[in-house]
Amino acid sequence: MIPLSSVKVSSSLLLLAAVSLGSAARADEVLEVKIGAAHFPPYTVRPEQGADTGLLPQLVDALNRLQSRHRFVLVPTSIPRRFGDFQQGRTDMAIFENPQWGWQEIAHNTVDMGLEDAEIFVSRQQAGRDQHYFEDLEGKRLALFNGYHYAFADFNPDPAWLKKRYRATLTYSHDSNLNMVERGRADIALVTRSYLSDFLKRNPDSSSQLLASQRVDQVYHHYALLRPGASISPEAFASLLRQLRENGELLRIFRPYQITVEAPHD
Repeated sequence: MIPLSSVKVSSSLLLLAAVSLGSAARADEVLEVKIGAAHFPPYTVRPEQGADTGLLPQLVDALNRLQSRHRFVLVPTSIPRRFGDFQQGRTDMAIFENPQWGWQEIAHNTVDMGLEDAEIFVSRQQAGRDQHYFEDLEGKRLALFNGYHYAFADFNPDPAWLKKRYRATLTYSHDSNLNMVERGRADIALVTRSYLSDFLKRNPDSSSQLLASQRVDQVYHHYALLRPGASISPEAFASLLRQLRENGELLRIFRPYQITVEAPHD
């Protein structure tokens, strides 16, 4: 007969071994981080259609190549829907964001990405038109992207108000807005400096047709917003961005689009 004390010791050892194996499995587990991908070219381009173009897919690829603890994946969303997806846990992270853009009442942690872009005004070039044209928007027909928050409009994205106050045409295409300016159907379009850079690369003939403002509507200092309880901490994500900054990956991805890569603000 096996002594009872031996059975107890064996059971304890088995339990300890099971706990140890479970801990090892958890330590090796790859943690998924779901990033909301809303159409915001050139950062994210038509993710709902399965497109893998844009700067965000490049950043995700760089993050996944850098380490193996977390696996970053894109989850298609939209500009207005991204808030609900974030709150309901369908996404863990909203990226290339600003905490002022409607996030004030939503619980989140903030990570400064150390990336800056700017929203600028674009009109059609014509005789006698210079930078003074952009100083006053009164009476000018604006071409805007539906759902965006513009500084000149006090960040109010309401389409009805923008149409009434600024004679705005709202679309879901920056290309369409710039084309309307070229054809004289709108006086001014607002796009990011990065988007205009990409547009002129794709449409070199437009360089002589469009006039970009020195006036900046707003500076985009980009942040990543993490959902409380996400599988990656703000500190860990900030560390990954720092490594990509130091190894030159952020410069490789963003500098071609005139997006400034700098140290995060204190």
